[in-house]
Formats: sequence, C-alpha cells, structure tokens
Amino acid sequence: MSNILVVEDEPIIQESLVRLLHRQGHEVTGVASVAEAEENSINMYDLIISDLRLPGEPGTELIGRAAPTPVLIMTSYSTVQSAVEAMKQGAVDYIAKPFNHDEMILTVKRILERSSVEKQNTLLKNEIARHYPVDGLVAHCAPMLEALERASKVAPTDTTVLVQGETGTGKELIARAIHARSARRKQALVSVNCAAFADNQVESELFGHERGAFTGALQMKKGLIEEANGATLFLDEIGELSVDAQARLLRVLQDSEIRRVGANKVIRVDVRVLAATRMNLRQMVADGNFREDLYFRLNVFEINLPPLRERGSDLRALADAILARVAQRIHRQQMQFSDEAYRQLEQYTWPGNVRELENVIERAVILADGEQIEADDLALNTAQTATQLPQYELEARLSLDDYFVSFVKKYQRQYNETELARMLGISRKNLWEKRQRLDIPSRKSCRRPAQ
Repeated sequence: MSNILVVEDEPIIQESLVRLLHRQGHEVTGVASVAEAEENSINMYDLIISDLRLPGEPGTELIGRAAPTPVLIMTSYSTVQSAVEAMKQGAVDYIAKPFNHDEMILTVKRILERSSVEKQNTLLKNEIARHYPVDGLVAHCAPMLEALERASKVAPTDTTVLVQGETGTGKELIARAIHARSARRKQALVSVNCAAFADNQVESELFGHERGAFTGALQMKKGLIEEANGATLFLDEIGELSVDAQARLLRVLQDSEIRRVGANKVIRVDVRVLAATRMNLRQMVADGNFREDLYFRLNVFEINLPPLRERGSDLRALADAILARVAQRIHRQQMQFSDEAYRQLEQYTWPGNVRELENVIERAVILADGEQIEADDLALNTAQTATQLPQYELEARLSLDDYFVSFVKKYQRQYNETELARMLGISRKNLWEKRQRLDIPSRKSCRRPAQ
C-alpha cells in the first residue's frame, strides 16, 4: 500500500481520483492547492498527483519542494509545450485530462514500481560501500558456527531476534544476514543506532511527529519504524533507549501500532524487529534500567556472538579475507602476512574485535612497502596488552580453562566482576557464563563468614 497525495482544485475530479486510487489499495489524501499540500507535509508521500493549473501556485512548484517524492502532473491543457516544460522541471510523468481510469491506474503503478526499484538500487549501492557483504561471513570455530546456524534457522520467520556481543563482533552483519535470507529481503533493512540520538530526539526519530508537536517541528515527519513498515527494523544498541522510548517500543512489539509524537491516532505497522546490544540486558533489568517486559519481548530468540579473542583459528581466516578485500579496494597487488605478523595478530587480545582488526589491516596495507605485511606494519603493542593483566605465574601445562579458573579464584577477592572481566578482556556476561560452565563459586560465596 502506497501513500498518495492528490492536488486538484475541481472537487468532482479530486473526489473521483481519490476513490479510484482507494479502490486500488492506496492511502489517498486530497487537497485543492499547493499551500494545502504543504500543510500535509509533502515529504511523507510515495507519489504526488497534481493538476498543473491551481489557485495560487502551479502544481509544478511541488516538484522541487517534494523531492525526492515523484510528482505526476495532469492538465486539461495538453499541449506539447506544457508537457515538455513539466518534464524539464522534473515531473516523473505527464497525463492529460480527461484521463481514462485504466490509463491512470497503469501510470501510477509504473511510477511506484520504478520508484521502488530506484530506492532498492540506492540501498544496494550503500550496502556495497559499507564493505560488509553477507557472504563475507567467516566462521570455523564452534561458537560462531552455532551463531550462524541459529541465524539461518530464524531468518525465514518473522520472529524478533536479540543479537548480543561486544562492540565490533559483527552484530549488524548478522542482522543483515538474517534479513537477506528472510521473506522481507526485497524490502529495505532500516538500521537505527539507538545510541546516536539524544533522549529528546529518539522518540521523534523512531515514531515520527506531527507538525507543531514541539518547537522546531515545522512539518509532519515519518518515524523510522513507520519507514520500515512491511520490512525489517534493526535497532542497534537497544540498551541505550530511554525508559519512555522503551515503553513506546513495547507497544510496537505487542500491538503492531505506533503513535507519532503529538498525534491522536495510532498507525498500524507490520515490522520485523532485530535488536542488538553490547550490554547485559538482564543486569540492566535487575538494576531497574531496562523494562523487564520489553526484554522478554525482544529476547524471543537470542544469538550470542563470541569476541574475536575466543574465535581461535577464525582469526587467520578473517585476517586473510579482510586483507584480500582491502588490497583490492585500494588497488594493491595480492598481499599476504608474514609468519611473525600472524603471530602478533594471534597474541593481541583485540578489545575492538573484528572492527579493530579491519582498521589495523587497512593501515598495514597502506604502510607496507612490498606484497607482504610485516609485524611492524601492524603496529600492535602486544607487550602492553599482556601487561594490562596483573602479574601471575602461569605454568605452561595449564589449559585456557585451567588458567581462567586459577586467575578468577586468585583475584576475585580483590577485584569486582567488572574489573575481573576487563582484566581478562571479556564482558561481564562472558565472565558469568564461564563461571557457570566451569563451576567457579561467585565472589559472594567466597567471602569469609563474619566472626
């Protein structure tokens, strides 16, 4: 269903055209002048059909003001000159009155289909520019293979998904992979970084606002949720939402309804929600910073992404794939890592995960003199990374799990959970999960009883 504005000063023609388009399943608004059209916020429509001769200003004035919304011009003065002039000014097409109903229906259908294709092409170009191709997912380690398997199983459904992982682990890439394999893949994936908006902006950006709803709201604006109607909405850093925005988002998930800021009526939406966070939402719920009912609505299906330091052999495969992509993009010959460069990549703890790996490799490709990336080109301070942890005697025969158990037991009385997790280079959630898996008593149970 498309949203169409009809600008026609003859009541009989306006009413007839509104009814015709309504019967075709469109949402249609009729007005009599350019001034009235602007009162209805011309940027919210998918198509504007306007008479050329109108009281006040001509219909062609809407072409520039409504851009990029296409404008179809109609007139009873069907001369070649007026048609050419309208097209020169940017009209998407031209139709003469009195028009045949079938001709109008076919013209509107063709314009809307072409507009949709153009939007998709723009989105595709933007995606390619991001250098995050869905087929660029590299996974050999068990945790990542499990995450991809879960993504593959949930993708064809409309189930809400919560993707959790540290910054830079590829949460948005997983969301794009889910969308690309869903029934909604022909529509846009609307991505929203919840951390990018101030508290007083987020509701207007997500839900839209009516004209005059607040100071500066000079015209009606569709929110990003409404823009995602019929498609997929990706809410990155969902833990950053204000409490008020959380309550309104809950209504979207429960009732599939939104209400623009300053509006009295609700709007039905059909949106699949994918959310992502680096935060521990369970802990935020316990601390009173995140709504429990919203958490359960979001966490219908959970996917956890491991940090890069826990992906083992994936690191070399990822590094090779990124190196090939970067070298091609900046027009360098085929390149490779030296053995010492590989060792440095594996020794570094990667606090910024895959995103940091990409940045390091791009910098190294620029700095490298030949076709081989040397350790010096990476400029990784692996020694500093190692000394970030307290000095601890580690026997060579200990496994990683043994080391983890010994480290936690040794230092948990003098450091809190956040500090322990930071020293180990993992999240508090990872620390908690490892405690459960390795049966390590918590700090509280390790405290000495009062004397």
